[in-house]
Amino acid sequence: MGRYVIRRLLQMIPVFIGATFLIFVMVYALGDPVAALFGDKAPDPATAARIREDLGLDKPLWQQYLHYMGNIFRGDFGTAFNGQKVTELMASAFPVTMKLTFVAIVIEIIVGIALGVVSGLKRGRPLDTSLLVLTLIVISVPTFVSGYLLQLLFGLKLGWVRPTVSSDAPLNELILPGIVLALVSLAYVTRLTRTSIGENARADYVRTAVAKGLPRRRVITKHLLRNSLIPVVTFIGADIGALMGGAIVTERIFNIHGVGYQLYNGILRGNTPTVVGFVTILVLVFLVANLLVDLLYAVLDPRIRYA
Repeated sequence: MGRYVIRRLLQMIPVFIGATFLIFVMVYALGDPVAALFGDKAPDPATAARIREDLGLDKPLWQQYLHYMGNIFRGDFGTAFNGQKVTELMASAFPVTMKLTFVAIVIEIIVGIALGVVSGLKRGRPLDTSLLVLTLIVISVPTFVSGYLLQLLFGLKLGWVRPTVSSDAPLNELILPGIVLALVSLAYVTRLTRTSIGENARADYVRTAVAKGLPRRRVITKHLLRNSLIPVVTFIGADIGALMGGAIVTERIFNIHGVGYQLYNGILRGNTPTVVGFVTILVLVFLVANLLVDLLYAVLDPRIRYA
């Protein structure tokens, strides 16, 4: 196990470098960040040249990337165009989005796996068909539509929750945004769990456990569910980073000042240091989440061993 962890950590290095380089190139290729500073006004050429020199934008792109990576390893993600440190923006945004992602993941795991197990065990019956139709509808409806509908219904019409989230973003106010954020992923988890349960329910080890006279609950939880969770855990692990980076719509609907909010403003204003810095952290989140998922495989399925 130790060798496997070390090998996976070493594999993360070229992936991190390659991903951040592509992000750096794509973001800086979108347009001139100096021109974005002046908005619709044309900057004075001498002033623009001085700003480019101060920001290091007059150097080749590969040199800018090396300078950026060197600063990252020192904990310096640069300065936003409004003069605020990117790390300060991260310190205020990431805790909020992490709480929102936590709520969404918990809902996704509990509700999605429970519905998937029920659907898989009742395969072909009316309940299974109803859940398949319901999940297909959820997947088909865009997040901004479901978000505004739930906000209107529960926030404005019924008054059960606040329609927008306050600045300190307590967990109780993040339940409705968490549901909106988790809806599509929850539907995928339900369908994935259903398929995996249906396939493993016919496996020899399940029939053997039933033939031994084990209680049905033990057969489902100890044998069937545990071995069916590997594809689900893989999806959820990758979904953690996707939820954190893809919460732009949800955070805009509920006025949550998190990662999605900062990314939206950064892209809208051409604030490249903010965009590159935030996406760099999201790349690390993806890599760590996938490492944890790989390590969970052996816990869920004893047949898996790390050489």
